[in-house]
Amino acid sequence: MLQRTSDADWWRQAVIYQIYPRSFADANGDGIGDLKGITAKVPYLEALGVDAAWLSPFYPSALKDGGYDVADYRNVDPRIGTLEEFDEMLGALKSVGIKVMVDIVPNHSSDDHEWFQAALKAGKGSKEREKFIFRDGLGPNKDQPPTDWKSKFGGPSWSPSGTNDGQWYFHMFDSSQPDWNWDHPEVRADFIETLRFWGDRGVAGFRIDVADALTKDMSDDLPSWEELTKLTHKKLSNGNGHLIHPLLDRDEVHDVYRSWRKVFNEYDPPLIAVAECWVAPDRKHLYASSDGLGQAFSFDILLCNYDADEYRRCIKHSLKGSAITGSSTTWVLSNHDVIRHASRFAMPKVADNRNHPLVIEATNKWLVNKFQDPKPDVESGLKRARAATLMILGLPGSTYIYQGEELGLPEVVDIPDNERQDPTFFRTAGREIGRDGCRVPLPWEASSKNFGYGSGALPHLPQPDWFEDYAVDVEDKDGKSTLNLYRQALRLRKQLQTKEELEWVDGTGENVVHYKRPDGWEIIMNAGKTAVTLPKGKVLVSSTLDKLDDGKLPGETTAWLKAE
Repeated sequence: MLQRTSDADWWRQAVIYQIYPRSFADANGDGIGDLKGITAKVPYLEALGVDAAWLSPFYPSALKDGGYDVADYRNVDPRIGTLEEFDEMLGALKSVGIKVMVDIVPNHSSDDHEWFQAALKAGKGSKEREKFIFRDGLGPNKDQPPTDWKSKFGGPSWSPSGTNDGQWYFHMFDSSQPDWNWDHPEVRADFIETLRFWGDRGVAGFRIDVADALTKDMSDDLPSWEELTKLTHKKLSNGNGHLIHPLLDRDEVHDVYRSWRKVFNEYDPPLIAVAECWVAPDRKHLYASSDGLGQAFSFDILLCNYDADEYRRCIKHSLKGSAITGSSTTWVLSNHDVIRHASRFAMPKVADNRNHPLVIEATNKWLVNKFQDPKPDVESGLKRARAATLMILGLPGSTYIYQGEELGLPEVVDIPDNERQDPTFFRTAGREIGRDGCRVPLPWEASSKNFGYGSGALPHLPQPDWFEDYAVDVEDKDGKSTLNLYRQALRLRKQLQTKEELEWVDGTGENVVHYKRPDGWEIIMNAGKTAVTLPKGKVLVSSTLDKLDDGKLPGETTAWLKAE
């Protein structure tokens, strides 16, 4: 049995920084971020105070879905770097105490993957096609898709094989992303090899993309799209997670993750994993179980309006869920798939039921497509974003932050149509503009070419002129900047965060979230507009970075206090 010598629980209250590699830093000047760019910014990440960095896909890819169309799971896209440069980056981060997590995309591959190309060439009935989901088309000429299902990115979820054999392949997302058949033993074995490949290189863990959708029932008796949509809504509703769905959250997916957990436990400390799973609340604990992935994203806080009652209900529910498995709760406000929270909070309330897992998809589309009508309150949005961030950083559990949120970056909504990349934009003929706005390369230096992102070619997504106000070198010099708020909060968090306990405090004021942590540490968020009286204690930090000497907590502001 393996003798444990390291801290196996480092992740429980860690702060993990998500890097979208193509948009982080471009060291070679080709317009695409790269591994050397990340290595060059290790001092920045160290100064920020994060415990780990999670890298979105950096694998060989045609970039038809921002790298989530993976052609080779055990290599690096040559535009981003080499395996040797990955090792250099990993070593540089480890040297300053920052662990590395990588994205695993197991639901689908790229259509450039050698196994899929072999499946196309091998033809109908071949063993190569069994690794994916091929079905005969409908109609006398088999020229109609097997079902009328739609993909997540718009358009049909079936595409013809292109070999005139009457077969179609299934893709939950873009046609460039054929879904794997997880009933096939070679698919399962190959992903085990991938996990060990990166584990042996020294990564600390994995973020699992679309973790709830791997295993599927693609029998002949499949529902219509209308029936499937109704079933999906029921499946994701509170208390209905027990419903059986042909594509989502099937019990057998946990057989896969139990086999992965055995691999994770071969390492010291054990590798960690966090599931991206939009599932009913009564199912999330299955993904976060100790014999499974161990942690699951709690997107509930991201779904909340800026409202104290919603936050309290969400936090209580999330902590209750994590207690079932003994996992720690995850807190996240932004990532590469959603509107940056400084922009979300600049908009009025747009949904009455933000806790429904499907609402965020509709809300995102509404926010992006209607961002100028009504006009957003940018100043209030940033103020609220800072307050909400400081509030979640005080919670027990781990916090995932997305590159650029520490600068208070808003969403970039006015990208020209001819420069957009998200497949959603193309598959909906522009009706939905997609997720490019949160993936625009970061501004590092206000007065430098490409804002210091890279000194050569233009960035792969255009940076707006107003990015200069959010550049790292500008915020570094501003004592009250969002960047310096994050730095101060993360530094204090390391000193204060001990036991995973929370005690609620009532009576501080209307629209206030107030809780205590061990050792006399208190977090108070005033989500309203009117100032409230602070309890006695020393103000450690406020989201405005004011000292609050008058004993009042302004509206849309959070403060951390410690009893004197």
